[in-house]
Amino acid sequence: MLTKKYPSILIHLLRHICVLLCVFLVSSCIAFQEQSSRHAGHGWYTVKSTDTLYSIAWRYGLDYKELASWNQISDDYVINLGQRLIMREPDRSLSAQTVVTSIPTSEPAIKPTKPKAVAEVVYQNPPSRWIWPVKGKLLNSFSLKQLNRRGIDIAARLGEPVRATASGKVVYSGNGLVGYGNLIIIKHNETYLSAYAYCKERLVSEGAIVKAGSIIAKVGQLKSKSARLHFEIRKNGKPVDPINYLPKN
Repeated sequence: MLTKKYPSILIHLLRHICVLLCVFLVSSCIAFQEQSSRHAGHGWYTVKSTDTLYSIAWRYGLDYKELASWNQISDDYVINLGQRLIMREPDRSLSAQTVVTSIPTSEPAIKPTKPKAVAEVVYQNPPSRWIWPVKGKLLNSFSLKQLNRRGIDIAARLGEPVRATASGKVVYSGNGLVGYGNLIIIKHNETYLSAYAYCKERLVSEGAIVKAGSIIAKVGQLKSKSARLHFEIRKNGKPVDPINYLPKN
């Protein structure tokens, strides 16, 4: 009798184990979704303390001017912690009330703050000349299809100075964008932005006005890769091949 009961007991135990595993997997998925949904969802994004309008636009491949327009953000581009941003062009048939995305918060506004008028002149004109941020061997070519190749990697010595490729204003200096490490984004005018990633050290802060050739960072490396600078240029929010802008070596 006992031998006949063993198979049924084992089956019963296996059923209980399967049920417990299913409950665990479902609860884990729900927890992950809840964690992810805190900052992003279908067509919207909630501003974190490390964000600027420029870094959010950069992360999602958007033009910061369009992102500001969709969310009725003024030309000082100030955003607030906890503010929910629309990440795609809203339906213009909707009432104005449905497009307002600010969530009341007691937290201070996030940088960038509105710069002084005298500083604006520095980066109003398009760059007439671009320079290499570092001199070294080109390690890859530009490709829109691969996220890590929407720019170029330039070999350099660890700790070597990184220079601004053209005059402009630093609109992001941080490490909040996954895959970029220490990152600096410079606004050159209303059309062009440049980015300097994998930096060992950032030497400029948000709001700083820099000239072409100014030292802004030190070369670093990403994980186990050799020392290098990842460099990108974006035109109206879209990645473009930096080789088409930099002078020939």
